[in-house]
Amino acid sequence: MKLEDLEKLSITNQVRDFYDQHPYPPPVSGLDEYRQVWQDESRRRADFHLFWPAKPYRENLQILVAGCGTSQAAKYAVRYPSAQIFGVDISTTSIQETEKLKRQYDLNNLELVQLPIEQVEELDKDFDQIICTGVLHHLTDPQVGLHALSQVLKPDGALHLMVYATYGRTGIYMLQEYARIAGVGDTQQEINDFAYTLMSLSRSHPLAPLLAESPDFRTRAGLADALLNPQDSAYTVPELMELISSTGLSFRRWLRQAPYLPQCGKFVETPHFPRLDQLPLQDQFAAMELLRGTMLRHSAIIHHQTDFTDEFLIPSNHPQWQTMIPLRSPGSIIVQDNLPAGADAVIINQQHTFPDLVLPVDKSRLQIIETIDGLRSMGEIISCLSSLGNNQRIESSIRNFFQQLWNYDHVVFNTSGSTK
Repeated sequence: MKLEDLEKLSITNQVRDFYDQHPYPPPVSGLDEYRQVWQDESRRRADFHLFWPAKPYRENLQILVAGCGTSQAAKYAVRYPSAQIFGVDISTTSIQETEKLKRQYDLNNLELVQLPIEQVEELDKDFDQIICTGVLHHLTDPQVGLHALSQVLKPDGALHLMVYATYGRTGIYMLQEYARIAGVGDTQQEINDFAYTLMSLSRSHPLAPLLAESPDFRTRAGLADALLNPQDSAYTVPELMELISSTGLSFRRWLRQAPYLPQCGKFVETPHFPRLDQLPLQDQFAAMELLRGTMLRHSAIIHHQTDFTDEFLIPSNHPQWQTMIPLRSPGSIIVQDNLPAGADAVIINQQHTFPDLVLPVDKSRLQIIETIDGLRSMGEIISCLSSLGNNQRIESSIRNFFQQLWNYDHVVFNTSGSTK
């Protein structure tokens, strides 16, 4: 075996041993609350059409959770009881913890295999959906891992990929380098001593906001995963796009896109907005990552490079926009307290982390939101709102509002022509 291959194997073994000793996310005792939340079919439908706008809804999917950790594969088995879930992970501890949940909840639709992501073709199966979150950046060669996943993704399949983002993790990488210089180990005592030392950091240190706000730093496992992991890489938007295209895959959209769009939030009001608005879409993403500065991760929806016609076009440009059926995003809520001047409510997606991503609405916009039931098309909604008027100006206003709702991650669209 070549020296380079031996070095990669050594790092892989270090990562495996690290997660055996420090399983992450920390094991959970139960999934009752999670199961209750996902019993809501409207939530499952919205999740489905986020990945497949043009496909009729179905639940009998083949799903691979690649790097399943201690509970992620079990959560998907609970979420989609009609689906067949396969969980793979390199860590013995992670597989054992997931097996406990499988037995606890009698998850007959869940199969677990201890296997590196790079070897998923050994499963001899193709998948409708692959979930790979927080894993690829711990591989010695992420491109090899992503290519392996692409080989088991069905031609019309969807891949949810999450990797670390470079700029928002500046403070983390500073402390990783400190740990290397100081020779900080990963025993329980050394992690405790490290955590105590971090309490003395200046408030101006780039890591300070994460220490104060991120739940990852409130557990020993989270601290170890962030600062002591033996293998860790991160990506800027252009680097991630290059990684995706290098494996023959195609970026479709962000899981939560509003932070990447200059049309959302406070940057609309800046002198640079017209300049940003005219950039090619991927340049907009890259520019917004730089302006926001604190993105910790990128979560993308990826497909094969096939012809998806119009299904991922933004609503205002879709040629059959009247037949598109909007569905409310599960994380979206309406708030009517402490409102900005002139607003009757604001809409917030609870999964956003940037406080400026708030959409103020008036009473007429609230009326539009109330018509969204997952069954009516945009054309039918406009007909229902005849009291607002029935002319081209009103129609254009409603379409523009749906564009805003989509930009801000408050709706997804079913363009399949089926409501079943």
